[in-house]
Amino acid sequence: MTPTRAPAKFGARGMAIAALDSTVQRYCGQCHNPTMRRGNLNLRGYSIAKATGSDATEKMIRKLRAEMMPPPGSRRPTGDTLLALVETLEQTMDAVPTNPGTRSFQRLNRAEYERVLRDLVGLDVDAGDWLPLDTKSANFDNISDVQVLSPTLLEGYLNAAAAVSRMAVGDTKTGVQQVLYKTSPFASQHPWDHVEGTPYGTRGGLVIKHSFPADGEYQIRVNVGGGIGRPNEDVDVSIDGERVALLRYDRGINRNSESADLPLGADYLTTEPLAIKGGQRTVTVAFARNSEGPYEDLIKPHEWSRASQGNGAPGTTEPAYLMDVLIAGPTKVTGLSDSRSRRAIFTCAPKAAAAQRVCAQSILERLASRAYRRPLTANDRRSLMSFYDKGAAVGGTEGFEEGVRLGMQAMLASPHFIFRFERTPAGVAEGTDFRIDDNELATRLSFFLWSTIPDERLLTLAKTRRLSQPAVFNAEVRRMLADPRAEALSTRFAAQWLRLQDLDKVKPDAFLFPDFDSQLGAAMQKETELFFEDLTRRDRSVLTAFTADSTFVNERLARHYGIPNVSGSHFRKVAYADDQRRGILGHGSVLVQTSLGNRTSPVLRGKWVMEVLLGAPPPPPPPNVPDLEQTVGAKDGKQLTTRERMEMHRANPTCKSCHNFMDPIGLALDNFDVTGKLRFRENGAQLDTRGNLYDGTAITTTADLTKALLKRPLPLMRNFTENLMAYALGRRVEDYDMPTVRAIVRDAGKQNYRMSAFVMGVVNSKAFQTKRVEPVSADANQN
Repeated sequence: MTPTRAPAKFGARGMAIAALDSTVQRYCGQCHNPTMRRGNLNLRGYSIAKATGSDATEKMIRKLRAEMMPPPGSRRPTGDTLLALVETLEQTMDAVPTNPGTRSFQRLNRAEYERVLRDLVGLDVDAGDWLPLDTKSANFDNISDVQVLSPTLLEGYLNAAAAVSRMAVGDTKTGVQQVLYKTSPFASQHPWDHVEGTPYGTRGGLVIKHSFPADGEYQIRVNVGGGIGRPNEDVDVSIDGERVALLRYDRGINRNSESADLPLGADYLTTEPLAIKGGQRTVTVAFARNSEGPYEDLIKPHEWSRASQGNGAPGTTEPAYLMDVLIAGPTKVTGLSDSRSRRAIFTCAPKAAAAQRVCAQSILERLASRAYRRPLTANDRRSLMSFYDKGAAVGGTEGFEEGVRLGMQAMLASPHFIFRFERTPAGVAEGTDFRIDDNELATRLSFFLWSTIPDERLLTLAKTRRLSQPAVFNAEVRRMLADPRAEALSTRFAAQWLRLQDLDKVKPDAFLFPDFDSQLGAAMQKETELFFEDLTRRDRSVLTAFTADSTFVNERLARHYGIPNVSGSHFRKVAYADDQRRGILGHGSVLVQTSLGNRTSPVLRGKWVMEVLLGAPPPPPPPNVPDLEQTVGAKDGKQLTTRERMEMHRANPTCKSCHNFMDPIGLALDNFDVTGKLRFRENGAQLDTRGNLYDGTAITTTADLTKALLKRPLPLMRNFTENLMAYALGRRVEDYDMPTVRAIVRDAGKQNYRMSAFVMGVVNSKAFQTKRVEPVSADANQN
């Protein structure tokens, strides 16, 4: 019989457990009691001896480590009592045996679906053409608990399988199709705006990845509008970098019966029938630049070419702009030419009928073993070949290719492709932990680091059961981090963690900010993604995300930031001249998404820092409290600054408790306007960004805020690790995962918090490599 362990009498730093329990009651119980329940937390009668059975403990650790509790203005114990308390709570929780957790199946979301098809058959598709928006949980779109399979979603995957298989193989029997591509009304098409991917010497326009189903004739129709005060324009139409048409645009003269319903000043321009080979090709439509340097304007021209439409700014020149492009065809079909996707599929093409089925089986087995991320079973082979036989019944080369296409369609519609199942070994009891097999480990690793299927090397190691060997496994992780596909950690993980998708939701008022357009917003997002990619590739400390004295900009973004001597549309690394805009808190992608269309929002910026960086979000506002927009905007004829309106707003005692946390953080970032441009005045008044952080530290600038946050790196690094784990595991991080999180951060701290230390810590954790068998509920056993 195992002896009962006597309760510890002393905690961290030699402090008595009884004294720490008394501290909780004296300083925390005044608000967190059955009557007030601040933060929905009741600490009346809380005991450290029973901490492992309390949901409150991890909440306490989070707040105490961030020094957010007791709140500003409240009494605090002297000395290092609070530090001893939080260390004791951590020791208590970390002594509990680790639970690796479990999860239900995962399915391919939009981004993963696109990347998998690119790797599998060389196609670039927009999964949004078939699949609905992905539901997010815990910041990410790959969390299993919200990946339900609805009838709409199932239909979307089936439609996608049919469409993608035809796009990849080609289709000579297709009728005439019309596909319309539109430009964003927020995109600028100024004479100096070259769109990446269009020919040099052009401005504005669209870059389109279009799948031509077969060799034949196609027509491209261009819808052009605007052109006030500008000479006639030439529109360049190119395919795979080669010009196929040059269309003349004379404003109003090109109008015909087709364009009768278009807005005044909009015209259709249509090419002659163009002979185009089948396959996915890059189509570019752009204006030929007919002048260099600045163009004449009565006042300073806007950066956004269509900004004047909303406010009718006089004296501005509106260049012609591309509204949409329609591609119609094919007619006069002549066959199927070689293409990237056909080369990826047809590794053999026998003419003899006797060899066709053998060739088809080798094609489908090769593709399916990668698509299913494991060796095929006999049933897998029979199923795929049954679809091949149906298509091949017509005979000849046509039947061979149609059979392969039908087999591909079945493969792309298979649950083994769409879902990432992880098998529970037979005989494992409920509540028992088990290691996932090597194929499942390869899949977890590949989707974590690359957001796509494993490559041949990973699959081979998994097939021979060598991947799970620690030395082999760690070597593969290092190889994958060095691979270009690891950019997924920036464009997928970091972009979602930092909520870069919210950047597109904010449309700065064109009247107040006529120089902001979608290209500038896209440049801001790319800056942050390149910044994080550089951090990963160079294996730098994650703390440099907050302190970096350099960033990545192109000419447009550098001009917006006031960085001199940057020319061209390509991004390059540049150093800051001072400390006013260092780290991600100075990135436009963060500053714009935390603003409103017509003013900055210190509240949103403070809330973003608390939620995204510290992982300690403020509680939701109480009901019936007016927002800042309803606060009076002027007093005694003087326009109020954002700070003055905030002070009036938080005069309400109900609001003050939370705003004391958020507002000083947001005000320290208020030297940046809605578009992330540095400023020193608002409404003619000099900005006052002074404040005190919740721990009493005086902060005025972004640099002050960064220094104050880095005084306590543990909350930042633990929150980063929580997000990295959630993304890697495809499930929410629970309280029982926090000991693992703390262990990863401790080990990473010994390595100066290098990025690889966090990745290695996550992939070598019990949570990543094992699962726990959940008990089966009584309802599940009922018929």
